[in-house]
Amino acid sequence: MTVLHLKGVSRTHGSGENLVHALVDAELTIDAGELVAIMGPSGSGKSTLLNLAGGLDAPTTGEVLVEGTVLASLNKKKLAGLRRRSVGYVFQDYNLVPSLTAAENAALPLELDGLSAGKARKLALAALEEVGLDTKQADRFPDEISGGQAQRVAIARALIGERRLVLADEPTGALDSHTGEEVLKLLRRRCDAGAAGLLVTHDARHAGWADRVVFLRDGRIVDSSAPLAGADSLLEGAGS
Repeated sequence: MTVLHLKGVSRTHGSGENLVHALVDAELTIDAGELVAIMGPSGSGKSTLLNLAGGLDAPTTGEVLVEGTVLASLNKKKLAGLRRRSVGYVFQDYNLVPSLTAAENAALPLELDGLSAGKARKLALAALEEVGLDTKQADRFPDEISGGQAQRVAIARALIGERRLVLADEPTGALDSHTGEEVLKLLRRRCDAGAAGLLVTHDARHAGWADRVVFLRDGRIVDSSAPLAGADSLLEGAGS
C-alpha cells in the first residue's frame, strides 16, 4: 500500500530575479514497510521535500498524497488532525516544548488527539525507554537534558502511537555513533512493522539502512536503488 506519493511537486520562493526553485517536479512514492533515504548537498531541497511530505508546507504545483488523501484538499483543522495521527516528525532542532517534561513532550500528540493523560504517559514512557531514556530523564525539562537526550525525546514523540509515515531530518545529528545506530534500528523496525519512513541524512552509512536512496541536486530528484557504494558515488558527483 502506498503511504506517501509526491506527484510532480515543485516549490518556489520569491519572484522575478529573486525566484528560487527549491524543488522541481518531484516524483516519489513510498510504500508501507519501506524506508527511503534522502541525500544531497546543503541547499539541494532535502528539508523542503520533507516539509512538503508532511504537510508543513504546500507545493507551488503538483500534489502530495498521504494514504491517498490529497493534503491540499484538507482544511487547516483536518490537515492538523492527519499530521497528528498519521505523521511523525523528527526535526533537526528537536522542536520540543520547553515548559513540558520529556515524557509530556512525547505524550503531547496523543493527548491532543484525546487520549487521557495517564494512558498517554504510559505510552510515552515506553517510547522513551525504547530510545534509551529512563524514568528519571523522562521527568526532566528540555533545558535539563543534553542535546543527544533531547533528540531522543523528539524521536520518541515521532514514533509514539500508530504513525503510518515517519519523517526524520538528520535524526542522529546530536547522537554518538552507537546511539545513532540504535535510532536507525528503531526506524528500520518501525518500517518493517508497516510504516513508511523518509530519512534525510548526509551519512552514506546511515543510508545503508534504507531500502532506496533518493538523491537531490539543485531541487531535482534522482531515484537510485543502488547499494551503498552507489550512494557514495552519487554524492561524489554532486560536488563536481
